[in-house]
Amino acid sequence: MKIELVFIPAAEIGHLRSTVELAKQLLNEDDRLSITVLIIPRLSADDTNHVTSLFTPPRERLRHVTISAAEQRHGVPLDPQAYVDNQKPKVRDAVSRLLDSSSPPRRLAGFVVDMFCTSMMEVADEFEVPTYMMYTSNAAFLGISLHLQLMFDEKKYDVSELEDSVNELDFPCLTRPYPVKFLPYLFTSKPWLPFFFDQARNFRKMKGILVNTVAELESHSLEIFSRGGDGVDLPRAYPVGPLLHLQNDDVEGKQSEVLRWLDEQPERSVVFLCFGSMGGFNEEQTREIAVALERSGHRFLWSLRRGSPDILTEPPGDYENPEEVLPDGFLERTSERGKVIGWAPQVAVLAKPAIGSFVTHCGWNSVLESLWFGVPMVTWPLYAEQKINAFEMVEELGLAVEIRRFFRGDLMDGEMETFAAEDIERAVRRVMEEGSDVRRRVKEMAEKCHVAVMEGGSSQVALRKFIRDVVENVGV
Repeated sequence: MKIELVFIPAAEIGHLRSTVELAKQLLNEDDRLSITVLIIPRLSADDTNHVTSLFTPPRERLRHVTISAAEQRHGVPLDPQAYVDNQKPKVRDAVSRLLDSSSPPRRLAGFVVDMFCTSMMEVADEFEVPTYMMYTSNAAFLGISLHLQLMFDEKKYDVSELEDSVNELDFPCLTRPYPVKFLPYLFTSKPWLPFFFDQARNFRKMKGILVNTVAELESHSLEIFSRGGDGVDLPRAYPVGPLLHLQNDDVEGKQSEVLRWLDEQPERSVVFLCFGSMGGFNEEQTREIAVALERSGHRFLWSLRRGSPDILTEPPGDYENPEEVLPDGFLERTSERGKVIGWAPQVAVLAKPAIGSFVTHCGWNSVLESLWFGVPMVTWPLYAEQKINAFEMVEELGLAVEIRRFFRGDLMDGEMETFAAEDIERAVRRVMEEGSDVRRRVKEMAEKCHVAVMEGGSSQVALRKFIRDVVENVGV
């Protein structure tokens, strides 16, 4: 009998990609498994093309169903969590149809839900199956979220109300104190904090948590799940990463020209600047970056995006005419050693031997991609949990260089501190030094990441442990 798992990812492309990669790896490991991915449409966008590409070519035992979004009253604003909650009847119906139409019959073994879809645990309970979580960020951020929620529930402190006299916090998942002034906005914001605490309470109820990380990368952060963080039992964690979508999407036109240009550059000579789907800058910051790149003397490839006044409602876009926001004559003076483009095929670029460093917003997928290809990073966190990712890469692990050690500002808050050209140039020069400790550590970690997904590697062992636990739970 086939064992069926139902996956419910968040619709954001970064979450979808890693979730589908996890599903494919599980199917490769055990022929008894069958997986259905339920796609909940996003509130404000059509990702049909992205979804289709992830499941092309079709694979046996892997299917996806896009559920029809629950109707919303016109003109009534709805927060993202309420939107997901409203899809429960649709998810329930989709799972019922799946089981009724299965031939041969399948045994439903559990739900695997995204970190933003944990309320679907109630639907899994109705089918009397356990819920596992796919955590698309890292173990350090997961541990910090759980610790802050516990401190709040035990009335020890509210992180959003810490007095100015509190400079650092100790987290069991980190080896050194974390500076309060460098906490992400989502932890210091009164509107956001209840949402993340509710999430963390649901995390504790999971049967297990699949984390997109590598045991050798976050060994200390993962320890709390084996010994109990804060003295409280936690679900089993399965470090199954890096879960990366390494297939290059169709690259054409200017992007193809850029890749050909990279093939002509010396190894490890190009600084790559790219800040994710939500990362963009105003004109003042754009000019400071340009001055830094010109002064550094290094070759560069810069994915330049226009900042959005509100990234929650409007993504950044390309500048129609970059020359208008760059210093006079910049493009001409740097034409022999640099390129300024809009959207960049990030994986294809990082895979090129010419790339010597990566100036990144520190989204977790970007961090893992950079480590996979052995490219040292310059950290420039912009929003969400990225300040924690940057702290871990620089302070905990020595795998990156920071532009400034700590700074205030977050795109989710609509305000960002402007980095001076001198600070950016200094970081670029540091990260491009041949033979530096950062380069050596990144090379070693790249090797460990590759070994982890090989036969007998730590991530493959964790993947097989998860499958065994699922099979034992259903008694097959």
